[in-house]
Amino acid sequence: MLIKSAKYLISSPSYDKCPIADKPEYAFIGRSNVGKSSLINMLVNQKNLAKTSGTPGKTQLINHFIVNDSWYLVDLPGYGYAKRSQKDRNRWEQMIENYMRKRENLVNVFVLIDSRHSPQKNDLEFIQKLAVWQIPFVLVFTKADKEKPAVVKKNEQLFLNKMRESWQFLPQSFVTSADKKQGREELLHFIESCNNNTLQK
Repeated sequence: MLIKSAKYLISSPSYDKCPIADKPEYAFIGRSNVGKSSLINMLVNQKNLAKTSGTPGKTQLINHFIVNDSWYLVDLPGYGYAKRSQKDRNRWEQMIENYMRKRENLVNVFVLIDSRHSPQKNDLEFIQKLAVWQIPFVLVFTKADKEKPAVVKKNEQLFLNKMRESWQFLPQSFVTSADKKQGREELLHFIESCNNNTLQK
């Protein structure tokens, strides 16, 4: 897929304030500081479309971008940031659940996992929620250039093995590096395939 245009559209406090649900939509989510904004910028080939920050928990709203005037890319707040109050976390969880369960044009969720670490409890808990909500998702292992390839591969396998304990079928997974543009073509090809399937329905 060739990215001809990508622009910021709107930041919404709840799913019902999001743009009209008239285009295929792909949401990106992960733990705070997993490299979400960097990955989004790499995908659309722009340096500053999604705002990157060294401060975890920066994204607080549902951020919509429109790509090629034909599909939406959504940057969601990161989860698992301990310094947020319980009230903030509860509000965030409700906002995300409402968005994911009620946003009828949501095609797929990209769950970002930091490939430098062994399986993290809050990542596994979140994908379990997606299963309960029956939301289609894929795994995106990020920051592959920040660790030795053997360590990245081992952490990916550990995560998938952990999932096998309770999942009959595993989701598709991608290994990426925003700095090296690793995984970009694979992710865009996946989105393009989903878009084509959506149009055929």
